[in-house]
Amino acid sequence: MREIRVAVLGASGWMGKVHTMAFETFPHFFGTSNGTARVAALVTRNPEAAKEFAITVPGAKVRGDWRDAVTDPDIDLIDICLPDNMHYEVAKAALLAGKHVLCEKPLADSAAEARELADIAREKGVITRVGHAFPRNPVHDLAKDIIEAGEIGEITMFRGCQHVDVFADPAAPFMWRADGNLAPTGIVGDTGSHVFSFMEYLVGRVGSLIAENSVFTKTRLTEDGGQAEVTNPDATNVICRFENGATGLVDFSRVATGRKFMQTYEIYGTKGSIAFNYDEINRLRFYTNADPEGRRGFREMDVGPEYANYKAFLPLPNFALGYNETKIIEAMEVVRSIVTGTPMWPTFESGHHITQIVDACMESSRLKRWVEIEPS
Repeated sequence: MREIRVAVLGASGWMGKVHTMAFETFPHFFGTSNGTARVAALVTRNPEAAKEFAITVPGAKVRGDWRDAVTDPDIDLIDICLPDNMHYEVAKAALLAGKHVLCEKPLADSAAEARELADIAREKGVITRVGHAFPRNPVHDLAKDIIEAGEIGEITMFRGCQHVDVFADPAAPFMWRADGNLAPTGIVGDTGSHVFSFMEYLVGRVGSLIAENSVFTKTRLTEDGGQAEVTNPDATNVICRFENGATGLVDFSRVATGRKFMQTYEIYGTKGSIAFNYDEINRLRFYTNADPEGRRGFREMDVGPEYANYKAFLPLPNFALGYNETKIIEAMEVVRSIVTGTPMWPTFESGHHITQIVDACMESSRLKRWVEIEPS
């Protein structure tokens, strides 16, 4: 059994806590035959959190500067859960230090930065992973199996969306996600990248698109009672063409009043179709022209223990796996990739393509025209 020593950067934030939990708990579900992990370092600037870590993650080094973790010879994997604008700098430093890297999405602020990171990772021969965990829900493995088996034929259309209402109320306070310096691509990199990850995983590369970004509340109240300008997009509508000839229609926002978390996709083909709604998180709807006339309709398919990543948690279907379970799957797969030397989707190469889509959305909205995406 090989133990991978992990440093979680941004450990006191929501995502840092989720990642720490995932690395510490995945062996309970998946065993230790493909390696295990130890959270050996935690990076935070929050002194109260540092005190808590002494109890919740005993033995871990608590640091205030991410550079200390990157240069630590006792660390194998750098796990980046920091604000968007820090991803490129930290990931590059970690790669150059010869570390394996797990980076939360978006991988970088631009496709050029993402390309550089992917190239360095290839030169260094290290394992990389981008934190697009939603498609690691086993129900999407079912969707991929159906597509790859040709059961819906050639894909013709993709429709996808993801909406929340965290900024729907104009009185909602300003936060770093609305700051174009800390999160340059706004909702496009934050939420749009999730939809783009489904597109990359299930349909293929996007070749061109046209997008419109919008900001609905121009300024928001700050903690000190002042006003701050919202300097990145609140919502986006996208029309795209895939390299394989399929078309796509995508929308996402943080201002959809009443939508606490809405995530859906529909994939249409020449022989059938599939549809997913996060409200039924482990259920896929499947339609096939192979059914007899008069008996055709969408059937509900609940993913179950026939998929190993589901069976690890539950012995029977229709007991929903949630977001934290997908992060546990992600942590297990990252460690397995390092131990076996086998990269697994989504690597930094995949992250580069997804960042290309983000870039194209920003450019298209600015120029008000279709934008071509360079092939891989």
